[in-house]
Amino acid sequence: MSKTESKKQAVARAAIEFIEYDDLLGVGTGSTVDCFIELLKPIKNKISGAVASSISTQQKLEANGIRVYDLNDVSDIPLYVDGADEVNSRLQLIKGGGGALTREKIIANASKKFLCIVDDSKIVNILGKFPLPIEVLPMARSFVAREIIKHKGMPSWRDGFVTDNENVILDVSHLEIMEPIELERKLNQIPGVVTVGLFAERGADQVLISSDDGVSELKKDN
Repeated sequence: MSKTESKKQAVARAAIEFIEYDDLLGVGTGSTVDCFIELLKPIKNKISGAVASSISTQQKLEANGIRVYDLNDVSDIPLYVDGADEVNSRLQLIKGGGGALTREKIIANASKKFLCIVDDSKIVNILGKFPLPIEVLPMARSFVAREIIKHKGMPSWRDGFVTDNENVILDVSHLEIMEPIELERKLNQIPGVVTVGLFAERGADQVLISSDDGVSELKKDN
C-alpha cells in the first residue's frame, strides 16, 4: 500500500468514530470516501442508511448492503462525510475534481454537520492552485467560459466528461482566491452556471487531516 493510500485509510477510519447509532449519513464521492464506504460495511446495521452524492457512490453503498435514500425522502442528515481537493484554514474548500460538486453541495447544505476527510497534501494557504470546477449547462459552456475570463480565470472544458446531471464541467486555473465567499457568489450569478466548486459560504464544520504523524482535527472557530 502506498503512503498516500495509507493516509486515506487512516483518515477514513477516524471518520467512522463520528458516526452515532442509527445515523442517516450523507456520503460524498472520491477515493478517500471510497475507503470510508468500505469501512461502513462491517457496521452497516449501526446506521439507518445513506444519501449519496453521486451514482457511483450509490452503487458502492448498495454493493455493501447499505440502504440509499433519495434526499427528497428524508428530513435531516446528521452527518455528511466527504473529501476535498483543497482546504484552507477557514475550512473553505474546493471540490469537484470528481465532477459530483452539485449533489455534494446540496447534501452539504442539507446536513447538520459536514465532516471533511483529507490527507495533508490538500491543505493550502490560498485556494486556487487546484483548478476550480464549475458545472455548466451544455448550451452555456462557451458563454460562461468568456465570463470567467473576465474574473481573471483560465477555463478549460473537461472534454468527454458529463456529470450525473448531464451537464459539463469547466475547470478554471490561474486563480488565487483571496475572497472565496465573494467569488463563489459572483460566479454563481453567471447565467448557465449550475454550481461552483467553491464550498465557502457552506464550508466544512470539521476537517480530519491525515499525515505521516497520524490524524489531526481542524475545527471552525466559534
